Amino acid sequence: MLKRFFILCSGVDTDIVNGCSNGEQNKYAGIGATVFFTAIMAFIASSYALFTVFDNVYTAVFFGLVWGFLIFNLDRFIVSTIKKRDNFLDEFIQATPRIALAIIIAIVISKPLEIKIFQKEIETVLLKEKNEMALANKKQVTNYFQSDVDKNKAEIDSLKSDIAKKEKEVNELYATYITEAEGTAGTKKLGKGPVYAEKRLKHDAQLKQLDSLKAVNAVKITEKENKAKTLQADLDKKVTDSQPIIDGFDGLMARINALNKLPWLPSFFIMLLFLAIETSPIIAKLLSPKGEYDFKQEDAEMGIKNVLAQNRYQSELQRKTDAEIYDKVYADIKEDRELYNYKKKGAMELLKLQSDGFVEKQKKSI
Repeated sequence: MLKRFFILCSGVDTDIVNGCSNGEQNKYAGIGATVFFTAIMAFIASSYALFTVFDNVYTAVFFGLVWGFLIFNLDRFIVSTIKKRDNFLDEFIQATPRIALAIIIAIVISKPLEIKIFQKEIETVLLKEKNEMALANKKQVTNYFQSDVDKNKAEIDSLKSDIAKKEKEVNELYATYITEAEGTAGTKKLGKGPVYAEKRLKHDAQLKQLDSLKAVNAVKITEKENKAKTLQADLDKKVTDSQPIIDGFDGLMARINALNKLPWLPSFFIMLLFLAIETSPIIAKLLSPKGEYDFKQEDAEMGIKNVLAQNRYQSELQRKTDAEIYDKVYADIKEDRELYNYKKKGAMELLKLQSDGFVEKQKKSI
């Protein structure tokens, strides 16, 4: 049962191969087994690749089955269409497009399995890339809000600077009227005279302005500080909202790119393995000598070609014979006098009717 199934997978004519020797049947059963297991590999590889895309097992398995059947039919077609010839160069030229197609299929099949085999190494590369993307994203978002943050900070610093300047001015006025009272500066008269009173009055006026400025600027500073907290919260929210996108950066294309950043030699050998598996049925057919199946297939094709050639020859001969017969028949008819007189009589009657009709039209028009 298994042998018959693998022979069916090889794409050979079962009516012919069943009449061949056991060794010949085993050869094509081996080719069919290679085709079948290549399709199984294609199913596994495509299912895993599609799972990384859809994140759904049932969808991945369904499309994986479709891809597996497609590869199975392609391989079966490739193997079944290669026919043994008497010249190896002719066979190789015939197989060249099929080998190219087999190479493409091998690469497509091997790539998802490479991703699965080197999954841990790929995860490491992806983690590094995600961290770099997170830092770059945070820097980009920070730069986006930086102008507003800097402007707000500058306004707070300006308000605080105004208070500091006013405090310095008040302190200087305070020192002025104190030194005047002590007699160490100004008029250098000890005591609280008119100059002292004037300077004290000026200090008190500036002190009131300072208190008023502190009250007004304190409200403004509080507003600016609240705005700074809001800007920081918006920045953090922007970074947080974009983080899931970075965390989801592990699709099929990202994994393929990460695989390309790993050492190429292990991946190359895996691809060579699948290439060998995929092309082995074709290579086996090219290298193997003509077998019993090939001779019987050639004999059956030759029989069909002979029948077609005979039918084509008979049809052409019948066409030529019929043409010669009809040429002779119409030549004899051409010489028949009775037929000539009959046709002449009909033609004369037709001419008379046409002439009478023309005369009637002329009479009506006058």
